[in-house]
Amino acid sequence: MEGFRVNRNSFCFFNPCNFPEEEIMNNTSYVTADGLQKLKAELDHLKNVERPAISRMIAEARDKGDLSENAEYAAAKEAQGMLELKIKKLEDLIANTRIIDETKINTSFVQILNRVKIRNILNNQIMEYTLVSESEANLKAGKIAISTPIAKALLGRKVGEVVEVKVPSGALKLEILDISI
Repeated sequence: MEGFRVNRNSFCFFNPCNFPEEEIMNNTSYVTADGLQKLKAELDHLKNVERPAISRMIAEARDKGDLSENAEYAAAKEAQGMLELKIKKLEDLIANTRIIDETKINTSFVQILNRVKIRNILNNQIMEYTLVSESEANLKAGKIAISTPIAKALLGRKVGEVVEVKVPSGALKLEILDISI
């Protein structure tokens, strides 16, 4: 069974139990190089476009006089606080991100970055999802986070296996039809 390589020279197989315990506890996020680049671009935008815009809003509101009764100033300060929180969370996410070497992805069992074709046994509906990190998830694009109930149930499973998934609307039985990259 082949695993995949993540940066920092660690080697592990992807199944829910084989990530290093300390990385799970530190909220490590596994992403593609492209996913990390998008996170860095978003952080750069927040710092270099949004932050200066909010600073200008605060300065303009301050110029309007009495700050104790200035709703614009209060709103701008609140927006600044929310932006700084978002920047901090994004910086933490990037600091705890590990890049997955996509060339080492295995298709003999379901793991992160696999495209999985499944069939809902109850209604015969066929769906296809790519399992990705939380930061890369986009349901419209068919990308679900590995932390979702469906992804958790599929991890480590093989073609032909049937999994039962508890979702908010009840229980689903899904058959794995295909695993690809």
